[in-house]
Amino acid sequence: MKELQQIIQAYEVCKTENQPVALATVVQVDGSAYRRPGARMLVTQEGNLTGAISGGCLEGDALRKAQAVIFQQKSMLVTYDTTDEDDQKFGVGLGCNGIIHVLIEPIEFINPENPIELIKKAFSDREISLLLTLFSVPNSKSEQIGTIYLKKGNHDFGSLSKVHADFRQVLEKEISDFDAPQNVIKSYSKYQQVSVFFELIKPPIRVLLFGAGNDTVPLAKMADILGLELILIDGRKNLATQTRFPSATKILQGPAEEVIEQIETDPNTVALLMTHNFEYEVIILEKLLTCMIPYIGILGPKRKTEKLIQRLETKGIQVHTDNLYAPVGIEIGAETSEEIALSILAEIKAVLNKKQPIFLREKAGPIHEKI
Repeated sequence: MKELQQIIQAYEVCKTENQPVALATVVQVDGSAYRRPGARMLVTQEGNLTGAISGGCLEGDALRKAQAVIFQQKSMLVTYDTTDEDDQKFGVGLGCNGIIHVLIEPIEFINPENPIELIKKAFSDREISLLLTLFSVPNSKSEQIGTIYLKKGNHDFGSLSKVHADFRQVLEKEISDFDAPQNVIKSYSKYQQVSVFFELIKPPIRVLLFGAGNDTVPLAKMADILGLELILIDGRKNLATQTRFPSATKILQGPAEEVIEQIETDPNTVALLMTHNFEYEVIILEKLLTCMIPYIGILGPKRKTEKLIQRLETKGIQVHTDNLYAPVGIEIGAETSEEIALSILAEIKAVLNKKQPIFLREKAGPIHEKI
């Protein structure tokens, strides 16, 4: 998520300076690869890179091809076969054992619906968007259709006019019926062997961090590194400050009864109760239980959470614990504030991705599910 945000920022700078750019996107992976479909990299004419399409193996070659795309102003599809034992052809031993298809598109600043502008529209609010990127592996030598369409609620951006009318009808139905929880790649052999990457662009995870003590400072810093949107809430004005939490998008200061009415939630919002103030958190938890959020983490021992629940139940409030994670975090032997922050953010990532934390060496099959 943060990678796309950084690409947008770099794009805006290049647009202001009128420095030509191209966008490289991993659109399909067969087998194992460091990055998955949706990984992107912005390349400038001068050779500056933002983002990544691999662990550093492919960027050099992709840079040269992207510069050719900028010069020719024609998109291309590049295939990297890392299953080849002679992977020194890219100048480095890749060791991935997969086939990676990378679409490289020239970006026209004057086009208000170029691929990056479409991604910008996807991030304009907190509604999930569906982005369509069209490419053809069998016809990789030909110019590619590329990233052309975005569906956001009841709004459409871009156009499907580049595809034949019959295929357009097929895609329109696919878009209207789309309900998959994750990205999907479909191939249409009947229509010039075109494949379509249906990509869900979700808003950044919003973290409602209740607590501005010293132990939450490392968590705020790590959240910023991950590109999370942090809302800080605390009743102590001397602690809940922009100076202490420079990465916070918003800071709410005041009594629990007041601040809780100012928060906004959605399915990509999580909450962390780390105030060390039992009475404050009773009020906060009562409100959060009415919100449709997937994760509420509570710092402290199990007994504390049991007391919180008991207090609410004495008020006649039925407490469902499916989305309560208390004690918060996964077991990694965390002791320091920094280690606890790592444990908490790892748990949030696992919960939102519906994963059960395990050692990867114990996982049967590939690391990533096939799209």
